[in-house]
Amino acid sequence: MLDLNRLKALHAVHIYGSVGAAADALMVTPSAVSQQIAKLERETGARLMERNGRGVRLTDAAGLLAEHAERILALVETAEADFEALRGEVVGRLNIAAFPTATRGIMPKALAALRERHPDLWIQLIEREPERVVRDVARGELDLGIIQDWLNRPMALPDGLSKATLLDDIADVALPAGHPLADAREVELADLHGERWISSSPGTVCHDWLVFTLRNASLEPVIACMADEYPTQLALVAAGLGCAIVPRLGRDCVPAGVRLVPIRPRQSRRIYAVWRADAARRPAIRALVEALAEASRVQENAWAVN
Repeated sequence: MLDLNRLKALHAVHIYGSVGAAADALMVTPSAVSQQIAKLERETGARLMERNGRGVRLTDAAGLLAEHAERILALVETAEADFEALRGEVVGRLNIAAFPTATRGIMPKALAALRERHPDLWIQLIEREPERVVRDVARGELDLGIIQDWLNRPMALPDGLSKATLLDDIADVALPAGHPLADAREVELADLHGERWISSSPGTVCHDWLVFTLRNASLEPVIACMADEYPTQLALVAAGLGCAIVPRLGRDCVPAGVRLVPIRPRQSRRIYAVWRADAARRPAIRALVEALAEASRVQENAWAVN
């Protein structure tokens, strides 16, 4: 009988293209993936991987088996979801991912509430950028993910995914305290012509959005510094090295030398939970989405008070 864990390892190599990438997706070591496939070779009596330059490639037999593995794993997931739904118990294991500010701003409250209510539910959380979260949820490597997009640049989701909006995260421009517009009630992006900008890394959602948004306002972005964490961006602003657009979820600690000024028209990003539609029957998914929504409401209430 074919072992499901070994089929999953083979399927991951088939999907991600290498042993290393498959190991990263499965959150194990490359050696563990190679060992699982070696055992699968012994089970099937077929050669499944062969050398290809410095790496390896799957054989034709492996490709055929990987296609069957995809259907088998999908059926197993459906069976598990149906069984959990029948019992109505919030149990089992969920692998989830979120981008950094959501990990810090939403997940602690949500996961603490889940642990108190459902002690038999095991959740593993990792940080990942939204595009990869969407890909890994769609492929079944993650059960649920937290993603973001900006209202003026929405992200398309592949078929087969469901989503729930958690909150709208308003962004303001962060200016050094000595900036001429630091005490303004609000600014238009056009008012910031000629400014130096602090951004996240190229290829990230927020960097690409910033460039897109500034160019739509007829501003050619001059990126002076790049940092992926908003606290670091704010520290750079406080040092007078540029300005940044920072959403509320990313500014839990604002340095004294920074002023936050609303932008007209308002800029905001929407934060979602996404999961595979055929997993929606799982009580654990429903409980997690509910806890995330509650934690998001707590965060929005805190912003309203402040």
